Amino acid sequence: MTPYTALISNLIFPLQERMKRHDTVRVHKEMEKSQYWPPEKLDALRVERLKALLTHAGEHVPYYRELFARLGFDLRSITSTTDLQRLPFLDKATIRAHTEALKSDQAQDLARFNTGGSSGEPLIFFIGNERVSHDVAAKWRATRWWGVDIGDPEIVLWGSPIELTSQDRVRQFRDALMRTKLLPAFEMSPEKVAGFITEIQAMRPKMLFGYPSAFAHIATHAQDHGIRLDNLGIKVAFVTSERLYDHQRQLIQSVFGCPVANGYGGRDAGFIAHQCPAGGMHLTHEDLIVEIIDPEGNVLPAGESGEIVVTHLATKDFPFIRYRTGDIGVLDDKPCSCGRTLPLLKSIEGRSTDFLVAKNGTVMHGLSLIYLVRDLPGVRQFKIEQESLDLTRIQLVTDATFDPTQMPNIERGSKARLGESVTIEVSLVDEIPPEKSGKYRYVVSRVETGNLNTGATA
Repeated sequence: MTPYTALISNLIFPLQERMKRHDTVRVHKEMEKSQYWPPEKLDALRVERLKALLTHAGEHVPYYRELFARLGFDLRSITSTTDLQRLPFLDKATIRAHTEALKSDQAQDLARFNTGGSSGEPLIFFIGNERVSHDVAAKWRATRWWGVDIGDPEIVLWGSPIELTSQDRVRQFRDALMRTKLLPAFEMSPEKVAGFITEIQAMRPKMLFGYPSAFAHIATHAQDHGIRLDNLGIKVAFVTSERLYDHQRQLIQSVFGCPVANGYGGRDAGFIAHQCPAGGMHLTHEDLIVEIIDPEGNVLPAGESGEIVVTHLATKDFPFIRYRTGDIGVLDDKPCSCGRTLPLLKSIEGRSTDFLVAKNGTVMHGLSLIYLVRDLPGVRQFKIEQESLDLTRIQLVTDATFDPTQMPNIERGSKARLGESVTIEVSLVDEIPPEKSGKYRYVVSRVETGNLNTGATA
């Protein structure tokens, strides 16, 4: 650790978190110890925290107060995390229907978040300081596994407007102090990518963090133009928010000269799992109870594939209890060779977001169109299909609150990104069927980006 990193990690960052009323430092210190605890000690902690979460929900969260009373759910009978199976699942439709009733009457300073989710259904939910503290601590612990600490130079390649629209002077000063550089992943034209490469070379980051598809895209551009990026001292590329494909991992590792660490989670479910240098995808076991269920809702044993259901134990302000993520995964019952006792996810099918290609050849992240539709009132589901450079179809499943006059706005916004001559067909449909895998793909591009000389991967 350099003197500057030590100053940030040990003094400046803790001071910032204290001013924000976040308990991140304490939580992180505890996580550094508990990752090596015996399984029975970890389980005891989880049961204790589950009792606290459910007790608070039953007393202070209107939705759960009514639900527990209706079910006759006795909080005193909780002796194991498996007691959760007596409660119903929480899905996006339930959150949308009971958003206000899911807020604790003791909650303060709730932050509003939006996500499209893996099914493309818009979702609004809220996060309190406790949840933020635990999520930041979980990420902090995971990056330290790779020898990267807060204060080390970091490039973040991201596409969420939550981050990109909050770059005021205070945020810019903080990022500069923390040595974090945020790059927008919406547009990945050759000119943009060349600029990103220049910024990465100038910063010489210790860590890359962002979408695997975006870093693979940059890596391809560098490779095609004979630009070396493996001499910058990058220790790890942390990728998340999409499914990591083997060819992307190999490409990023080769071009950037660093290992790739997969991360799985979301704004709604939290940081579910992080990969360690030994290769294991460790669950954030202190904070999360992860279940795998079959289509009928039965809990499956380790080794069997099913939908990932998450209970986040640090969500008293807006509880996520037995939350259906819509993603498919498999739990592992074998320990990791690294020595950590945190259980493993054996395999994950994360969210996969395709690139879109504008008429002029500009390659952009699929999120550039997703954000046009996912937060519109009344939109229940959507799917964006780019059939060719000349035609893109957008299907919407809506309810009675949807305003049809928004459809021309969607068309105009899409043309502004893809090209004024592109045909945009926006249609209302009764349902959007899932893929054969059972998952929904909310962006599908049939344009072969590799043939467009943009440096994109196919």
